[in-house]
Amino acid sequence: MKRLSAALTLLLALYLTVSGVSGFGQEKMLAPTPPMGWSTWNHFHHAISDALVRAQTDAMVSSGMKDAGYVYVNIDGGWEGERDANGVLHPTSAFPDMKALGDYIHSKGLKFGLYTGPGPRTCAGAVASYGHEEQDAKMFASWGVDFLKYDLCSYREIMKAQSGGDIAKSDDLMKAAYEKMHRALLATGRPIVFSMCQYGLGSVWEWGPGVGGNLWRTSGDISDSYGRMTSIGFREAGLSKYAGPNHWNDPDFLEVGNGGMSPDEERTHFSLWAMLAAPLIAGNDLTQMSEETRSILLNKEVIAVDQDPLGKAGDRAYAEGPLEVWARPLAGGDMAVAMFNRLNGTVRITLRLPDVGWKGAAAARDLWTHKDIGVLRGSYTVAVPRHGVVMLRLSRAQ
Repeated sequence: MKRLSAALTLLLALYLTVSGVSGFGQEKMLAPTPPMGWSTWNHFHHAISDALVRAQTDAMVSSGMKDAGYVYVNIDGGWEGERDANGVLHPTSAFPDMKALGDYIHSKGLKFGLYTGPGPRTCAGAVASYGHEEQDAKMFASWGVDFLKYDLCSYREIMKAQSGGDIAKSDDLMKAAYEKMHRALLATGRPIVFSMCQYGLGSVWEWGPGVGGNLWRTSGDISDSYGRMTSIGFREAGLSKYAGPNHWNDPDFLEVGNGGMSPDEERTHFSLWAMLAAPLIAGNDLTQMSEETRSILLNKEVIAVDQDPLGKAGDRAYAEGPLEVWARPLAGGDMAVAMFNRLNGTVRITLRLPDVGWKGAAAARDLWTHKDIGVLRGSYTVAVPRHGVVMLRLSRAQ
């Protein structure tokens, strides 16, 4: 019987390893496709409250965002109050009952996200989790948190002080800080997506999975301008091999609907993020969306590219100066192709099928006009507006 028991124990351990279930009871495959949702930060910054989050939660449902796949309601910085004598971190008075707020979000069929960091303070000076990682993780789990954004911020001061200027030691301290919170989350037994926000330092895409990251920022913060958005997005070229199910490159939240970009620029933004297999975390006021904003954020054909189950990110196929052609392999042998015009006027761009790795003829569909454009043979030339995009889905011609 002892031998049989030992054999069963070994088989169970092998099953847990293969199936992706940890010994702590938390599933590892928390983000099989890039997370989709909404965050308070880009539009509201610290001007947030329980009532505002509930209103945005309601709008997630009524606007059709939930049905389109957006599920996380993420509270970024601004919720934190102070720690008491027992080390418990209390929210500000604007959030009187985080557990009740989490329950409300869950009651709508959505998931609850929160924000903190490994340093003593957040970037804005609020209390963060340094020295209280396990305590905070348990509290977050008790509130029903499903997603944690962990922002490096003031921990950089600790890295600098303890490393003595040694870059390798500084990077090791950073990795250890993220691993510590990852283990604290695992120990709660609650599945919590771990979003690492450390701005791409130390080539995080190379080690992020090893410390439990489900997504990691690859850049500094985005802002609501075409210049900043493109400087972040197009710099992702070459990182596609590091993205895949449960571990995604994150070029920051979406700025669609915040007013700083034209509709063509916002379509470029949304298309590029989909080609990158980036998380789609909206950052606008969901209660005040124009039809134009809705048409972008709710474009299910572009969302389907972002959420493609093959999980392979796209990359730049070729460029001619500021004219770029990107390609992304999709499940079932399809391919997404995006032609980006970064010039200040309309220009014609030619898609060359062999140069994106497509062999033979292709049936093509325009994902922004929602129209089939016929069978392409060899190449396809199309006018692309200033700062705009033409995005196609290619499939085998019948």
